Amino acid sequence: MDYTITAVDRALSLLEVLAENPGVGVTELANLTGNTKSLVFRLIYTLEQRGYVIKDPSSRTYTLGYRILTLAADTQNHAALINAARPLMDELAQQVQENVNLLVRDGLHSLCVALRESPLPIRLFAQVGRRGPLHVGGGPKVLLAFAPDDVRDAVIAAGLDVHTPLTITDPDRLRTVLDTIRRTNFNESHGDLDAGSFSFAAPVFAAGGQVVAALSVAGPADRLDDAKAETYRRLVRTHAARLSDLMGHRPRMLAAV
Repeated sequence: MDYTITAVDRALSLLEVLAENPGVGVTELANLTGNTKSLVFRLIYTLEQRGYVIKDPSSRTYTLGYRILTLAADTQNHAALINAARPLMDELAQQVQENVNLLVRDGLHSLCVALRESPLPIRLFAQVGRRGPLHVGGGPKVLLAFAPDDVRDAVIAAGLDVHTPLTITDPDRLRTVLDTIRRTNFNESHGDLDAGSFSFAAPVFAAGGQVVAALSVAGPADRLDDAKAETYRRLVRTHAARLSDLMGHRPRMLAAV
């Protein structure tokens, strides 16, 4: 079965042609892409409205827009993050023997960009590329806590879906939890996303001080005891801080008085 969306395919092809032939007009783009002028005009107009194409009003020609650079920068940032996280995640996974996840925020969702699965026979389901909600779980709530105000408002306004009986569905209670996460730079979750599970998570900071990811350890609750919980809290905090350091983050030092 062909799942290709023709309009999307044509728009991407047009961007590729424009990258190789900057400063061309609609007629030339139609000839280069094999599309009609009418179709090219509609495609190029849409791309222009989204910032992917810039029109020169005097010559009526087009070049790639700055939105392309933003996407490229985001891709480079994620690649740098994953490369820096790789050895730390390997080390942490060996120490805890549970799932180790690296999550980033993708709009109003969390996105798993790196994973180390537990070697134990019973483990939580996890998958690189998996998107999830932001209001539940260890790592996702870290991302929501440090997200811009409008993101938090949008997540709450969209409705706090119930995943287990322990899911927080009261907006005021959720905001209180998020305030605590921002104050402590840490979150632990017990059964609010997956019943019978735990997750300990800490934020990863970039050089500019913004949170770019959440690092978490997660597993079945029946393997967790007080001693392990304390160990996981310490290790997650330590490894998230080390990864932040690799990303160029330098915590502010309080001035002596």
